[in-house]
Amino acid sequence: MAGGLVALLDDVAVLARAAAASIDDVGAAAAKAGAKAAGVVVDDAAVTPQYVRSLAAERELPIIKRIALGSLRNKYFIILPAVLLLSQFVPWLLTPILMLGGAYLCYEGAEKVWAKIAHHDADGAGEEKVQDETTLVSGAVRTDLILSAEIMVISLNEVIDEPFWSRLAILAIVAVVITVLVYGVVALIVKMDDAGLRLSQRSGAVATFGRGLVRAMPVVLTVLTVVGTAAMLWVGGHILLLGTNELNLHFLYEAVHHVEVAAHDATGVLGGLVGWLVNTVASAILGLIVGALVVLVMTLTLHRRKPKAAAAAATAAGSTRTDGTIPVPPSRAARRLDAPTDRAPRG
Repeated sequence: MAGGLVALLDDVAVLARAAAASIDDVGAAAAKAGAKAAGVVVDDAAVTPQYVRSLAAERELPIIKRIALGSLRNKYFIILPAVLLLSQFVPWLLTPILMLGGAYLCYEGAEKVWAKIAHHDADGAGEEKVQDETTLVSGAVRTDLILSAEIMVISLNEVIDEPFWSRLAILAIVAVVITVLVYGVVALIVKMDDAGLRLSQRSGAVATFGRGLVRAMPVVLTVLTVVGTAAMLWVGGHILLLGTNELNLHFLYEAVHHVEVAAHDATGVLGGLVGWLVNTVASAILGLIVGALVVLVMTLTLHRRKPKAAAAAATAAGSTRTDGTIPVPPSRAARRLDAPTDRAPRG
């Protein structure tokens, strides 16, 4: 009896060691997969702060929390099941779907560039002030969907040879870690001015630092908006560049790669950085071209219809009562009755 119990305990210990080793392997693979997606994580952290720039200070963290929860829903309920099922049964569909997401990112980036060039930013700023929180959150979550899909697909490529359940566990860990990292950094960025304000109320060098932080934060947020727009073009263009190569349209990828290698070889110790910059700039240019084409198509089709529909709705609202009847202009007597009666009496 004692010998059987000892054998059972030995088996349990072996299983525990195997489970611990499996957890270690999953953790190591998750770290490796997350590291490969670090570039897109930076893009995500740069894009998100622009969505809370016009909000009151007390609403910034709640909105970031809502966006973060939306990001987790994107990853767990849409992206993770989709990429696992597609990689298991129809892996060839991953690239075209990802390219559609890349084209959407290019469109968003190019639209912001066009708004700035055409001086539509003043109008846009006015619209942003009256934009409700639900609209802001939904816009941020839509953009996050594309960036999160890129992160998850990059991570999937690193563990594609793992068994199905290991892939599921690894990608689930990556989803949580990346979301906490990105939106933790975003929360720190947008609340930095509040921290500076508290520091400025102290004395000495601490107060000076706090005042400098408060003055610097609008500039930092503006720079992050520019970086976020550039990131949309870069990531979207890079997705399209890699996607065309995956679809056996090698000429574009090979041309960029040839220039990248030439720049790398010509710049010595700086070759790695210069080669990366060449690839990044080429991806951003491709993203801007594709995004501009999409903006042009949208302007000539969908955006042209919106003003006409809005004008028709305004005309209908102005000429028709809620009960469907045509309003009759008021008579002179009625207008006199409605006129102000606060004149001083004669005499």
